[in-house]
Amino acid sequence: MPLTPIPNRTPQHLRDVRYRSYARQDGLWDIEGELVDQKTHDIELHGSRKVPAHTPIHHMWIRTTVDAQLIVHAIEVAMDNHPLEHCPQAMLSMQKMVGCCMARGWRKAINENLGSAAGCTHMRELLFNMATAAFQSVHGAFHPRDHSEPPRHLGQCLGWDFNGPGVARYYPEFAGWQPLQRQPHPAGAEHTPKASVE
Repeated sequence: MPLTPIPNRTPQHLRDVRYRSYARQDGLWDIEGELVDQKTHDIELHGSRKVPAHTPIHHMWIRTTVDAQLIVHAIEVAMDNHPLEHCPQAMLSMQKMVGCCMARGWRKAINENLGSAAGCTHMRELLFNMATAAFQSVHGAFHPRDHSEPPRHLGQCLGWDFNGPGVARYYPEFAGWQPLQRQPHPAGAEHTPKASVE
């Protein structure tokens, strides 16, 4: 069911974000993201550059190659359209994400490696949700190695609330489950090292 219609309004900005995934013959998976920003009217960027309506201001691509544990083995980036000449310099820092894991601490790793002026806002946005696409693509990614632990998607939304009807029906062994309290890390041990992809 679509949203209710609203009369008498004018489109201003169009953003399209798309994710695709592919199983590879070498046992890895490619997760690809694409982001396109357009205006519905002509604009002038930074007082000089004219951008016609429906011409991309941002058009960016990311491909991450992951294994069954969702560890990043390779990353490729392209910027077809960008607002500033030096924006593509942000692509270099993306290689810092190789060895990071989408299943654990993904957003933290993005902020640590690509945060603020170290990276690109739009690239970070694409990366954040790549983990969701990867979970939907890699068989068994939802299931922990320890079978006494619940699948990773449980407890992450209302539909899979441990105290809700979804878990009670499909995962009754985890109905009402509560995670163990984690012990605080020793001083200086907060950072989780990257996994080796060699």
